[in-house]
Amino acid sequence: MDAFTAGLLQRIKATQSDLSKARETGDDYLADVEQAELEDLQRLAAEHGVAVAATATAA
Repeated sequence: MDAFTAGLLQRIKATQSDLSKARETGDDYLADVEQAELEDLQRLAAEHGVAVAATATAA
């Protein structure tokens, strides 16, 4: 795995965690921001042929 792929997958994992925390605390604005970030990262992964685990796409 190259550095780009590893970094992208790490960012997706971190964003998923931040999204879950925002939802748990009821911070709707932050949840929207994190959801948008996650979608952008997933789009970037798809454009570069990076496979993202099924759990990474759950919203």
